[in-house]
Amino acid sequence: DYVVFSMGREAFAVGLAIAARKEELKDVKLYCVAPGYDFGWYDEGWQDSFKVTIAMITATSQEAVDAKRVDLNPGVLLGTPRGFMGVGTALERQPDVVLTEVSPPDDRGFCSFGQSLWDKRKTIKQGKLVIAEINKNLIRTCGDNYIHVSEIDKFVEHISTGGAPGMGTLAGRVKKEQEPYLKDIARHVNELIKDGDTIQIGVGRTSEPLVRLGMLEGKHDIGYHSEATPSGIINLVREGIITGKHKTINPGKVVVTSLGGGTREEMEWATENPLFWLVDLDYLEDIRVISAHDNYVAINNALAIDLSGQIDAETIGTRPMGGSGGQPSFVVGALLSQGGRSITLLPSTAANGTVSRIMPLLPEGSSVTIPRQFADYVVTEYGVVRLWGKSLRQRARELISVAHPDFRAELTEEAKKMFG
Repeated sequence: DYVVFSMGREAFAVGLAIAARKEELKDVKLYCVAPGYDFGWYDEGWQDSFKVTIAMITATSQEAVDAKRVDLNPGVLLGTPRGFMGVGTALERQPDVVLTEVSPPDDRGFCSFGQSLWDKRKTIKQGKLVIAEINKNLIRTCGDNYIHVSEIDKFVEHISTGGAPGMGTLAGRVKKEQEPYLKDIARHVNELIKDGDTIQIGVGRTSEPLVRLGMLEGKHDIGYHSEATPSGIINLVREGIITGKHKTINPGKVVVTSLGGGTREEMEWATENPLFWLVDLDYLEDIRVISAHDNYVAINNALAIDLSGQIDAETIGTRPMGGSGGQPSFVVGALLSQGGRSITLLPSTAANGTVSRIMPLLPEGSSVTIPRQFADYVVTEYGVVRLWGKSLRQRARELISVAHPDFRAELTEEAKKMFG
């Protein structure tokens, strides 16, 4: 069978039940977009029973990816629907079984998907058999975040994991102590955002803390159209800083496909609050929808960038470290937006300061998430540069100016060899 977990938190009780049948099952194909729970099938010795494919690398799956125990789906550009679609990924065929999590039905028979919708409605419509785990703790939201009981074949009760809100990042990694350089990056991004802009904030350890560190301090009437809500976004809606007053489409609404990064109090405030509108990913990340917003600002992370402006957010060499997610769609949509901008964030170094993230060339085998033709603003803790429309020599000079000082001389010598 081809078994698909809808994106978001996996159906925990059903996942445990399937894992318990390891010895009797063979060659079951499992597809999980962004693994959260470790059911066992990412470990050595499970491959005869379960052939696993994922789309987004998380803390749960990184070791299995490194050991080549799972396959990786690199995704597709959203806004180009064809075939069986999941979250930015094309499913290989119609799923035999779709597993999802829902709230108890209301008095009209409608269940909520809780704090995250993603691709759930579309994936469920494609499944031959749909099993839903009922979790009474899920919130209800406004928007398209619902399904009728008639579309679900089987219901099972939820088993609690005992986890609490806000324990990790949106990518499922344990939160670390905030690095000092993040305040500088937040300050630089703040200078690029104007009152009335509509923004998107990508998932990642660099971008997610920035709201709490003052990225939107002093701003007014900000709009929001993004995958998720990093820590601090819900409070800025409460405080009237994020209003969506000037949004070209969906004015007055925070349009997302997932609410995350909030405390229990913040999530309760967002419950059934008409200011928050959850939509299907196919709509949220359609380039045509994104570009219809005037003054749209895409803010995304990168692992590395080379001196010509090629942006890598997925691999270091051939080692997968992340996923493109919606970044290509948001970047292209922002550049097509009237008054739009794309901002790429990265700390200047990695590996405790021993490696420059601004490189003469990306390591062999690295993915190019954003081609150099689409590179716009680049921000490190050392400042802001704009690559849009600049020559290769100009780009090299700009990027070297925001590299870590320890690497600038070396980068300058390499730039001379490459560009004269």
